[in-house]
Amino acid sequence: MVTLTIDGQTVQTHEGATILEAAQNAQIHIPHLCYLKSINEIAACRVCCVEVEGERAMVTACNSPVHEGMVVHTNSSRARRTRRTNVELILSQHDCKCATCVRSGNCQLQTIANDLGILTVPYETQLPKGVRGQWTTTFPLFHDYNKCIKCMRCVQVCDKVQSLGIWDVAGTGGRTTIDVSGNRVIKDSDCALCGQCITHCPVGGLRERDDTQKAFAALADPDKITVVQVAPAVRTAWGEYFGLKREEATMERMAAALRRLGFNYIFDTNFTADLTIMEEGNEFLHRLKAGGLTRWPMFTSCCPGWVRFLKGQYPELVGQMSTAKSPQQMFGSVTKSWFAQKLGVEPEKLFCVSIMPCVAKKAECELPTMATEHGPDVDMVLTTRELVRMLRADHLDPANLPEEPLDDPLGVHTGAGVIFGATGGVMEAALRTAAYVLTGENPDPDAFAEVRTGPGLREATYEVAGIPVRCAVVSGLGNARQLIEQLKAGKVHYDFVEVMACPGGCVGGGGQPISLEDEEQYGVRGERLYDLDKANPIRFSHENPAVQALYSEFFGAPLSEKSEHLLHTDHTAWSMPY
Repeated sequence: MVTLTIDGQTVQTHEGATILEAAQNAQIHIPHLCYLKSINEIAACRVCCVEVEGERAMVTACNSPVHEGMVVHTNSSRARRTRRTNVELILSQHDCKCATCVRSGNCQLQTIANDLGILTVPYETQLPKGVRGQWTTTFPLFHDYNKCIKCMRCVQVCDKVQSLGIWDVAGTGGRTTIDVSGNRVIKDSDCALCGQCITHCPVGGLRERDDTQKAFAALADPDKITVVQVAPAVRTAWGEYFGLKREEATMERMAAALRRLGFNYIFDTNFTADLTIMEEGNEFLHRLKAGGLTRWPMFTSCCPGWVRFLKGQYPELVGQMSTAKSPQQMFGSVTKSWFAQKLGVEPEKLFCVSIMPCVAKKAECELPTMATEHGPDVDMVLTTRELVRMLRADHLDPANLPEEPLDDPLGVHTGAGVIFGATGGVMEAALRTAAYVLTGENPDPDAFAEVRTGPGLREATYEVAGIPVRCAVVSGLGNARQLIEQLKAGKVHYDFVEVMACPGGCVGGGGQPISLEDEEQYGVRGERLYDLDKANPIRFSHENPAVQALYSEFFGAPLSEKSEHLLHTDHTAWSMPY
């Protein structure tokens, strides 16, 4: 152990710890902008500068190791002056129009500047000029050069965590900024649209394409019947902005809020998560029995960020993906067929909106393979953050809204459907139903809990009806690349692999609320989904009564001709970049 003094307080920490880590453990706050533990520890912003006795120069706390007897001052006169100057310099190269910034009120730079009492910037403003300050407004991801503070977080997250390397440093000196690597245009890159660069940006330099005004326009259109679906991961996070406890931010309370926004029908994507298990699970068993998995596993296809990654990085393996559409797209397809039929209206009359924890979903619904003669399966995707902005625009306080039930029949779901939002959830839900199909009996619903937690790449082998099923669960595209390289080298072999592009799964998605404390929230969000699963009286997808009715009235059986047409897709029919 190392003993040091920080602001007059004796602190003990482990050997090799940084000043920032030691301070955090002692509940002493040192402001910072660029720091991300184990990802970005390069002191690019220099906001974390502190004064260390015996050192002539100021010391950056985020990457300076402690030593025995060190005396640190985080708020000395010199430290305050240095911090203020560094923040003022950052502001001189930042578009400070906070009132029109999506991160206003949730911006680390704004918070630090306000805490320092900075009311004017004494330096000449220097913002990027010319074409490098332009960006397409149609791509689901938006980059504002004028707000970028060159903290390098997006570069490091994309490279170290997601193994994509989309972002890079461009320019030199005062003209330095972050741009798409290789002088490419973002839409022509292999960007998976995981959105991790957005959730790790401390300011408004990166955001999703905003579709809230289009959503309000659809709600106001008397010729449209608006149908909204909500993904499982959204319910774990939407209440964070309103200070609601997770058990208070229920799906039923969200249903009340959505009705007040004007949606005609409120449904749950968990319904088609259950439907996905029926289609994808039976597809897996068919491939397994047919001997089609002797060399390569079947990959899940629920995550569009993963689909984009595989198509861009390993196109030769696209055929190993399940042909099942994602739950989002299955929902749109069922809405504009079975549900339209139940309502007695033309499918074109329905306007299907998805609320998702994901940026890649915006691109998925626009794929040419996700449409029929009646138009796109899903008309619009809103992130969790966009939902919050719509609620705030209409001054809706969820804490004051009563709980209201979702609509039938697409609002019915099982515990297996709800865990789709957490890493390992798709695998576990599929194994529950696969065991039933093979044995005719339900297994213990927690029999496959081993795949729930652990590192971003984990494996398990289960014997189901005497058949060994080798499984792998991956979250984070960097881990996905590691797994594929091991598969290609013949070092491992699996039958079934679940991949989610975002660390922790959809609960850590690129469209989820952003924490000012740099704390990853996907762990506690995932736990909430498993609590909901445990509390659900039905925990097997094949027991969902609404799904059973759908097959009885409309599809006939999983993998039938009609379900193949409406619920499955050809992943080879489009190319990256798209």
